[in-house]
Amino acid sequence: MSKTATDSSARTGFESRVQLALNVDNLDASIAFYSNLFGTEPAKRRPGYANFAVAQPPLKLVLIENPGQGGTLNHLGVEVGSVDQVDSEQTRLAGAGLASVDERGTVCCYAKQDKFWVQGAPNGERWEIYTVLADSATAGGPAEGSDCNCGNATQTAGAGAEALESAGSGCCN
Repeated sequence: MSKTATDSSARTGFESRVQLALNVDNLDASIAFYSNLFGTEPAKRRPGYANFAVAQPPLKLVLIENPGQGGTLNHLGVEVGSVDQVDSEQTRLAGAGLASVDERGTVCCYAKQDKFWVQGAPNGERWEIYTVLADSATAGGPAEGSDCNCGNATQTAGAGAEALESAGSGCCN
């Protein structure tokens, strides 16, 4: 990820980290396993959802209870420290010819976020670039009229209808 110059909305001292969101059959068993594996407890736990802010290696591990889908990838992401960094990465990726689905002020995974979904991964994996604006008491869900499960999706950089469909099974399902 490229670095951005001074940004007044940046979280002080925040370093970017990769996010790995996994579907799990049993949230409690998964929390116990990953707490032992990474030596830390979840940073956030809600019904059917938990996330870990692992210091080393820098990782945001998200567990989404989705019975029958355990052990599968839900989505991937990169958490950045500011809206300016989200914008910078979206501009950089558009310059490289990658389309995106934009979501601003969306509530997803128990957090208000500004983000976008990158389109065109060669194997269909879903990547989001995001920043957390605030905590949320709700999981979030699809915006009215949107196929996307994580908020207010709008097409950018030439993304087609298939881009919205592929983002539709995002982090809040």
